Amino acid sequence: MKNFDINEDPHRRFNPLINEWVLVSPHRAKRPWQGQNESISTESLPKHDPECYLCPGNVRANGVNNPAYKSSFVFDNDFAALKQDEIIFEEDIKHTFFKAKPEQGISRVVCFSPRHDLTLPEMEVSDIESIVKTWQKEYTDLGNIKYINHVQIFENKGSVMGCSNPHPHGQIWAQSSLPTQVEKTHNSLKSYYDKNKRTLLEDYVQAELKVGSRIVIENEHFVALVPFWAIWPYETMIVSKRAISKITDFSAEEVSAYAKILKQLTIKYDNLFNTSFPYSSGIHQAPTDGFDHPEWHFHMHFYPPLLRSATVKKFMVGYEMMGESQRDITPEKSAEILRQQAEVHYKNAVKIG
Repeated sequence: MKNFDINEDPHRRFNPLINEWVLVSPHRAKRPWQGQNESISTESLPKHDPECYLCPGNVRANGVNNPAYKSSFVFDNDFAALKQDEIIFEEDIKHTFFKAKPEQGISRVVCFSPRHDLTLPEMEVSDIESIVKTWQKEYTDLGNIKYINHVQIFENKGSVMGCSNPHPHGQIWAQSSLPTQVEKTHNSLKSYYDKNKRTLLEDYVQAELKVGSRIVIENEHFVALVPFWAIWPYETMIVSKRAISKITDFSAEEVSAYAKILKQLTIKYDNLFNTSFPYSSGIHQAPTDGFDHPEWHFHMHFYPPLLRSATVKKFMVGYEMMGESQRDITPEKSAEILRQQAEVHYKNAVKIG
């Protein structure tokens, strides 16, 4: 018999946001790697690509010309995953195994910048503030539509994450139902708030700040940390210190602080392997169903796939598909590695040097 060592011994960690467990196997981080290497593009992108359907003035696939936009630009997705059509539907309660129902919604694309060659870490904080204000407007406008009950703001960055266009952009999917992951989070947040009269993430952030080992960046209004229950190797979460239920509740100071921490965190990602770091990120905030949601607490997830280098990524296969999520490197070690990254983007550091 030996004493448990959380840094060496296999163990499970509980995720209170979705009521699920993750298996952590820190000893496996020492094994040699002979798996797949991803190809990483090193080509320099032009400021404007005449063939890019997201660049200002260019023609999109549906024949519409983009305006000569100067900051962020939003349009309805030409290949939308959701449609606004009202469908006549009567549920057949006799079906046990073949349940289906129509889903009404709107899909939009948000171009972050007219510059084809920039990503969030390379933008000015003022430009990121403009993006945040665009997200605020879209959350309000879409949320005010009668049938829209959830607005999901997200970004897929990099070809490894299935992003087909390098122009800096994100997406917004607004729909009539709460998506599965959001519904899990909603139920957990509400259960905690009903019991404690405080948000789950309000108490969680305070606990993390006391421990300190998983904090990556902190400012007056936000914390970027590696969650105790993180699945992806360098997964992080940005959480507001104040119990804010939605992005439209930000003060002017919080908009600026949020933009700054977004830039700082994504710089650290890029500096980790000296590459434009791929990830999927997304904002979780209150539903837009017309009700107050004091249980909700604004947070943003970052799920990057890279594991050991710019070309080696984590795969969710085998046990993860059949059993539960699993990771090797501990969240504490990931946070330490990210924390140590420079605050100046590696491209600019090279220029300075």
